[in-house]
Amino acid sequence: MAIGAVAALAAAAALAAAIAAARRLEPVDPSGEPRAFEVATGATLSQIAAALEREGLVRDARAFVALAQWRELDGRLRAGEFDVSPAWSAGEVLAQLTSGRVRTHPVSIPEGLRIADVAARVEGAGLASAADFERAARDPALARELGIEADDLEGYLFPETYRFPRGVAAADVARALVAQFFRVWAEIAPRAQGLALSRHEIVTLASIVEKETGAADERPLIASVFLNRLKRGMRLETDPTVIFGIPDFDGNLRRVHLEDAGNPYNTYRISGLPPGPIASPGRAALEAVVAPADSRFLYFVARGDGTHEFSARYADHARAVDRYQRRRRR
Repeated sequence: MAIGAVAALAAAAALAAAIAAARRLEPVDPSGEPRAFEVATGATLSQIAAALEREGLVRDARAFVALAQWRELDGRLRAGEFDVSPAWSAGEVLAQLTSGRVRTHPVSIPEGLRIADVAARVEGAGLASAADFERAARDPALARELGIEADDLEGYLFPETYRFPRGVAAADVARALVAQFFRVWAEIAPRAQGLALSRHEIVTLASIVEKETGAADERPLIASVFLNRLKRGMRLETDPTVIFGIPDFDGNLRRVHLEDAGNPYNTYRISGLPPGPIASPGRAALEAVVAPADSRFLYFVARGDGTHEFSARYADHARAVDRYQRRRRR
């Protein structure tokens, strides 16, 4: 066979091989939608490629491995959950898995939650387990690391909607929530300079305001009542603090609870603020404490519709209590 014919055949064979190789790197399904693909910690390139082929995200595992090795990316695939589409070429899939753009999942933390409630939300979002989160949030060493003047993070797990990747460490979730608290606190702190309260005391009082009312316009009034009582040396006498200090509270606050001198959160028996926050307050409750309403109110009673009646004199308060209690008995 002539040399020219041999060369032509060799070139044709090489072209056919190149075309075949290129086809093995093409999208599996050009109309496919992105879906979750998880790269396990410690997985090898071959294991990742096999899983991609098995899940219909690349055409050929060996071609994917060869591409990663040729591009010298075989040691740069990241662990985590990624959005990967069968409409992508193998090169695009490889770029995604080496990008670090892991899929994140939302977790919403409303105002007024305790550590245990936040832990349940974190677990419900498919992130860390509730037990691991609660253990982290109650770790005095973590509280010290984050600059919290307490033995746990109660009150500092700031209410917000967050996004985290699957497999995130419980302590890292807690760190992110506390970091958000400090971002908000940095904006509020200048207005707190006139108060004779520490940051921890402000957070403690804000947590009480948060638990006492869900009515936005009442928060500054509620805060003013408690600040007025503190200035006069009056006990706060607020039910939410008592409830916080009752283990396994069954929902029924009894007289024996209000008379329990062994409960350090019983503000019917102790003077001043309780030892620490009873929940995580939101921005509005914090702002209510540093900028309370200008009032002489010392008392308030629930009307039964989510709002309260405020009084400056005990006699007026007693009549309001009697009036609303009669309504509830009807």
